[in-house]
Amino acid sequence: MEKKWGLRLIQIAAIFGFIGTYLGSHMAGAMDYALRPIHAHILLVGWLSVFAWRIFYQIFEIKYKKLVTVHCITAITGAIGLTSGMWFYNLNPLNLGETFVLVYFIAGGTILLIAFFLFAVITFFTVPQPKRN
Repeated sequence: MEKKWGLRLIQIAAIFGFIGTYLGSHMAGAMDYALRPIHAHILLVGWLSVFAWRIFYQIFEIKYKKLVTVHCITAITGAIGLTSGMWFYNLNPLNLGETFVLVYFIAGGTILLIAFFLFAVITFFTVPQPKRN
């Protein structure tokens, strides 16, 4: 289960990495740094955290496999929800209602918070590795 989700996590991390670096290069080229918080969250949450979770799942086997599935779903949903919610909140490019944008932003962040909590729990349920001689 960890290996299956590991590939999905690395694919999502790669997409976030590309979007984050593109946004950073665009800001530098335009000399307009108004989107710095969005850029930072895309790279820290979307690239770094998702990538780190993938590495963890590559190295360790988890005792309760369903926790891995729940964590990965909330991690991907939360990372997308938080970063796109920040974008909507700051720019509102689709002219969505303020209440909808605020709820969307908060929901994305809350789902991501749940993902981080689940990951913390999962770290205590790894399968012991056999000792090497």
